[in-house]
This record gives sequence, C-alpha cells and structure tokens, in this order.
Amino acid sequence: MNFPQPFENCIRSQFGDESQAFLAALTESSPVSFRVNNYKYTDSINLPQVKWEPKGYYLENRPIFTLDPLIHAGVYYVQEAGSMFVGEVVRQTIGNRSVVALDLCASPGGKTTHLLSTLSDDSLLVTNEVIKTRAVVLKENVQKWGCPNVVVTNNDPKQIGELTHFFDLILVDAPCSGEGMFRKDEKSISEWSEDNVVLCAERQRRILADVWESLKPGGFLIYSTCTYNEEENEKNVDWIKQNLGAERVEIKVEDDWNITVTPQGYHFYPYKTKGEGFFLSVLRKNEGDICTVKLSQNKKKQESFDTSKIKNWIIDNDNYNIQVNNNIVYAFAKQYQNHLLRLLDKLHIINSGLIIGELKGKDIIPDQALALSVILNKKAFPTIDLSWKDAILYLKKENIFKEGYPKGWLLATYNNIPLGFLKNIGNRFNNNYPSEWRIKMAIDTETQQTMILR
Repeated sequence: MNFPQPFENCIRSQFGDESQAFLAALTESSPVSFRVNNYKYTDSINLPQVKWEPKGYYLENRPIFTLDPLIHAGVYYVQEAGSMFVGEVVRQTIGNRSVVALDLCASPGGKTTHLLSTLSDDSLLVTNEVIKTRAVVLKENVQKWGCPNVVVTNNDPKQIGELTHFFDLILVDAPCSGEGMFRKDEKSISEWSEDNVVLCAERQRRILADVWESLKPGGFLIYSTCTYNEEENEKNVDWIKQNLGAERVEIKVEDDWNITVTPQGYHFYPYKTKGEGFFLSVLRKNEGDICTVKLSQNKKKQESFDTSKIKNWIIDNDNYNIQVNNNIVYAFAKQYQNHLLRLLDKLHIINSGLIIGELKGKDIIPDQALALSVILNKKAFPTIDLSWKDAILYLKKENIFKEGYPKGWLLATYNNIPLGFLKNIGNRFNNNYPSEWRIKMAIDTETQQTMILR
C-alpha cells in the first residue's frame, strides 16, 4: 500500500519510534466485527468479544452478509469495533437516565442503532443526516433495528441548533479526512491531502458551533472522527473547550483494551487495538441557565381513525398515541408528544416513531417497520416460519406459496424472528417486502450459506 508522502511524514512526526509499526498495521487486513441487537437476540454467542462492548463480536473472515436473513431482520449490525466505544461512554455518563439525545451525522446508522440499544427504553433519540439519499439509508437501518422512540431527520446542523437547549446528549461523528478508512477503501488514500485535513478540521468546528446551542447546559457532547491526526482531534477538542465553553469528561478504560489515552481523548490505533482508526472525546457543556422555549401552537389536526382495529398490533399500546397523517398510521410515545411538536415545527422529519401501516379504504396494510419493531405483538398475526431458501426468496421479493395457512396477513419469520409480511389471497401469497429493500444480487438458493448466528 502506497501512502502519500506527506501522510507518512505526519505519522513519523506524530508517532516517532512507533511509526513503522503503525504504517505496517495499515497494510494488514481489517478486522471484521458486528454488534447484536439485544432486543431481538439473547442467545449466547461463542465468538471473540469486543472488550468494551458486551454485544460486540469479532469474526475471523468476512462472510457475505447479504445472504443472512438475520441481518435484514435487524438482529445484528456490522460495525467497526472502535466505534462501539460509544456505548461504553453512554453507560458511564448517562447510565439508565431518561434523556433526549441527538446523533447529528448519523448515516448509515451504526452509532444510531448502538445508541438505541444503550440508552434507556424511555429515552428519545433524534438521528439526523444532511444528505437526502443517505438519510433514506439511515431511515431503513433505524426501521430494521426496531426501536420506536426515534425520529429521523434530514437537516443542516444550523437548523438543529435552533432547538435551544433541547438535548441532554449529542453525538457528533464528524465528517473527516478518513485516515481510519485506508485499510477498507483505497480511494480514501488518493483523496487524502494536508489541505483536506485543514478543510475537514474547519468544517468540524463549524458543525459543532452550529449545533452547540441545542445542547442543554450540563449536557454531554461525544465528539468522534475516524482519523489519527491532531488537527481534527486534539486541536478540535481544545477549540471546543476554549470557544464553546466545555470541560472534558474522563472515561474509565481497562488496560487490556489497549486504547491510547491522551489529555484530550481516546485513540484506537490499529497497531495497538483490534479495530480501525478511531478517536473519541467526551465533553460536558458548562452549567448555565436552561432556556425554556414555548412550543408551536399551530397543531395539525389529526385524521380520525378507529384505533381499535390495530391496537393489539403493538405491545404496551397504552404508552403510545396512535396518529394518522396522510393515511399513514403511526405510534409515538405519549411522554414525548410535545417534543415531537417542537421537532415538527423546526425540522424536516422523514420518520417519527413507529409506522404501523397505511389506510386503504376500510382496510389497513401493515407496514414493514411494524414487522421489524420490538413492540410488535407477534400474536396479532398468524406466523409462517421460512426456511433459509424461502427467506432469501422473500427478501428478493419473489413468489412464495405454502398450503395450510389462513387467508389474510401473515407474519413471515426466519428462526422465529420477523422478516416482514405476506398476504394470503387464497391461491397465492402477495409479498409485501419493500421493493427498495429487496436483495438484487444473484443467489444460489440451493446451497445454504453458513450463518454467523444460530
């Protein structure tokens, strides 16, 4: 692997005698790691564990994840091990408290799904992506993960910053020069330059400044990048402390985690830690007066709907308001209804809470998000458990038909874990899997692949 000479010079200057070991590590294969959805899978797993994440594991080789129905069901997420440190930070700073949190630069959703699994069940997460096409991917991964207390937005950080003192916790996994991606993406090597590092550092500061007002006094900021250089990491942490008013928060790490601790944060260097390049720092906003902003009084009238038809479709339904907007029926936590109104007043929302289904005349078509939700009441639908072959055919949105099932909506599962809905119309099943999610690659369904989870 040929690195830009200025990059090598920076590494040699920063790491001295250890620079050769550092550069050599970048020529090795990337470790493969994944994180299990603790709401959907609780069996023991006999694989090497990520030391700082109880639900994180390593694989010896990278399988073809597309061939595993469980990844489509939101049972696990393939994520770089260093990034999983966010969960430990949340456990040490937030604990079991109910909070309102923001993942600012969230697509494709690795850290968002991690926050959903780590924050308390009665917390609310707003997850944002500024690029529209990437926001669509974020929405898909959020729906697959299945947690209901989440709002997906597509906004510029400056717009979110207008939500004065709204969040208890903000995660900014900032767009960066991508040095930690060199092993995975050779294109990132050719795109690296000293000028780009400077531009990225400036952009990161602008993003942080734009969103800062939305963090409550005393609230926590988690700032992270996938870079090694001090310009985008330590120097930006110093800038946050000096210009925005914050103090750094210490996170306890164990010696055998091999995390490099600096005065400003935590580095995951690939020659020391099993993972890719990652930097993280935790800061606490200085105390001050919390601004109370009145909610908009311009409340949109909800469409009338007989909720008794679908109330048994979700568990704990008394905790959720069932609402209708443009014939889309969705559930949103009652305790955060006022927060939703404020978000609707300020932001472009592409998904809020759980989409239950769509009204079609007197009928309601259950939504894919409902099938994958952790608050789905599986007893509300007859279930058809699919073989691996049929599960793949279902995920490719191809035809399946089995005798002996009642007419109407069926919940398709794999290993008893929901995949989506089928409708038995008598002589065939209509496949209700979303067309935009379907597997497009050619697959030999006669030869089953070995799955990483049983």
